[in-house]
Amino acid sequence: MGNFYLIILDGVGCGHQEDAHLYGDVGSNTLGHTVNQIKPLLPNFGKLGLGNIIPLDTVPPVLDALCAWGKMREVSPGKDSTTGHWEIAGIEMNQAFPTYADGFPEDVLRAYCDGTDVDGVLSNKPYSGTDVIRDFGDEHLKTGKPIVYTSADSVFQIATHTDVVPLEKLYEWCTFARDNVMVGEHAVGRVIARPFAGEPGNFYRLSDQRKDFSLQPPEPNVLTELQKSGVKTYSVGKVIDLFGGVGFTQYRKTKSNAEGISQLLSLMSAVENSFVFVNLIDTDQLFGHRGDPEGFAGSLEEFDRAIPAIINKLKPDDVVVITADHGNDPTTGSTDHAREFVPLLVYPKEAAEQDNLSTRASFSDVACSVMHHFGKEHLFKGNSFLKNE
Repeated sequence: MGNFYLIILDGVGCGHQEDAHLYGDVGSNTLGHTVNQIKPLLPNFGKLGLGNIIPLDTVPPVLDALCAWGKMREVSPGKDSTTGHWEIAGIEMNQAFPTYADGFPEDVLRAYCDGTDVDGVLSNKPYSGTDVIRDFGDEHLKTGKPIVYTSADSVFQIATHTDVVPLEKLYEWCTFARDNVMVGEHAVGRVIARPFAGEPGNFYRLSDQRKDFSLQPPEPNVLTELQKSGVKTYSVGKVIDLFGGVGFTQYRKTKSNAEGISQLLSLMSAVENSFVFVNLIDTDQLFGHRGDPEGFAGSLEEFDRAIPAIINKLKPDDVVVITADHGNDPTTGSTDHAREFVPLLVYPKEAAEQDNLSTRASFSDVACSVMHHFGKEHLFKGNSFLKNE
């Protein structure tokens, strides 16, 4: 069977979907705008066929692409990481996770404060993570009150300075919120611990100590189905958090894309007949949310340089899929995710049903393809893009 490697380039959408007007994202095109504005050199992406998916100034289309190529449409309502990853794993949602454009209601905050013995919170608004600690960090140091904020995504985020609230205490507060507050009608996709450090005027987030507390995913999903059939599953990066800590034989947390790529290459030397699910977060977390197209382009170049090493590690029956979970266009002035198609590259192209995979009807085609690769029956919606042997 060989291994199946699924690499998520977080936030690397490739143009707004037909329903983007419902999300305020008409005109978003993360990959197109970033590449065409910054002009990064992406020769290895070019060889794979990235330029065949949408027009890219520095990545022209090629006739002899190494990958089958196309793009995928998200059908679940929403544009957050949990929804995107879940649909990739075969979970198509009918109802969006709750969001809070005006902040969290008083009863939610009261339940959180009563259960954690904190004397009120700061902010309670949709906010950029870097901006919220800049604007409320001083008051947090003086009062000890946690900074609670959200975004356009379904998240309840708690930011605290490590000199004021020890990490384990912050994680305890998030666990309480996940299990006792953000439930029922308020069951957000993720409760996120956002520790920070530094001095007034120079606060900085400790992204490697961030911790996501996700809802437990419904079953069946591709991870639990593979495990039931004896296929080992591996998480690299934040994937384990998005699935509530379940469904994986082993996980490896990472602090950066460079570390994620290193962990992937390490696993490629060790695993057999396994499913490896990788998230490379820097494009989204460091650059998309901060409106930094130069950094975003540099992150794409970093992965481009790693492509030959990844391909050289592959065994004859292995398959690699490179895609994304949503958009996060750093050129629009928004710091939120965007409702976009995502690129699809399948290596080797001989494994796919055809070179041009067109626009797939759902992200769940990935789950169908994973099960197809391992020769397993499934009940997921969608269709495999792999060739029938």
